[in-house]
Amino acid sequence: MKALLCETHGPAESLVIRELPDPKPGPGEVVITVKAAALNFFDTLIIQNRYQTKPPLPFSPAGECAGIISAIGRDVEGWRIGERVAAWLGHGGAREKVAVSARAIVRVPDTLDDTQAAGLFVTYGTAMHGLIQRAGLKAGETLAILGAGGGAGLAAVEIGALLGGHVIACASSPEKLALAREHGAQEEIDYSVEDVKAGLRRLTENRGVDVLYDTVGGDLAEPALRAMAWEGRYLVVGFAGGAIPKIPLNLLLLRSCDLRGVFWGEFVAREPAAHRRNMERLLEWAAAGRISAHVHATFPLERAAEAFAMIGDRKAQGKIVLTP
Repeated sequence: MKALLCETHGPAESLVIRELPDPKPGPGEVVITVKAAALNFFDTLIIQNRYQTKPPLPFSPAGECAGIISAIGRDVEGWRIGERVAAWLGHGGAREKVAVSARAIVRVPDTLDDTQAAGLFVTYGTAMHGLIQRAGLKAGETLAILGAGGGAGLAAVEIGALLGGHVIACASSPEKLALAREHGAQEEIDYSVEDVKAGLRRLTENRGVDVLYDTVGGDLAEPALRAMAWEGRYLVVGFAGGAIPKIPLNLLLLRSCDLRGVFWGEFVAREPAAHRRNMERLLEWAAAGRISAHVHATFPLERAAEAFAMIGDRKAQGKIVLTP
């Protein structure tokens, strides 16, 4: 089989394609013939050894995939060869075949495209976990999303709107804000021309935001936190802006608000049943067209460097997917 490999840490241009033996399923495992492997921002870091997960070399990037079961190992029940499935791997998806625990796979509805199914885990799964398990978002509450035009932000826009939130999209360009509006945002802030704190105060009539979903961090975090409502919940999701902010704790006291981490990968490991319920719900929503599962672009493995560059340069408006 063909595999995209990181053999030495470095930029995406250093990734190579190799021929490897087909994997064999171990006990409790299935082999998936991969039709689509979705990339995320953390993939740009993991190949440079700058991410908290550090797989041994060589490894394939892409933590989520979709395809067809092509082999079944011992002690696997309830699955058959030929079924369409999607899986969260952590890494290893950018190859033609991958062995994975049967506990990690979910069925893909017939009406859902592989490229869409592959990209639901990290962005939409994180949004579901963040807004449901961590924030407890209620219908009618105000939800602001930093980085609303990227893959993670767009997922939160859609999930927040489906859960009944009043969604304020915050992004760095009119084009990204227009995309967020198409996906359910009701109001918007272009933080390249307007201060985040002032904008959120203006749109909430100085009341503040009930839930803030922050995929960016950096210089936006503190002004956004200063715009929280009484007993608001600020969700720390990621740091696409690069810098990890240092937060003055007195801001939490003054608004009696919470700062809550959203560590989706650990949630998957600690609460697999809740994770599976989230994913089954997401796949149903995607198949019914209630969420777009928007794919910005697809690339063959041979053009992986272009795919990584699109993410690294923040040009992606939705998911970037490799198609082995």
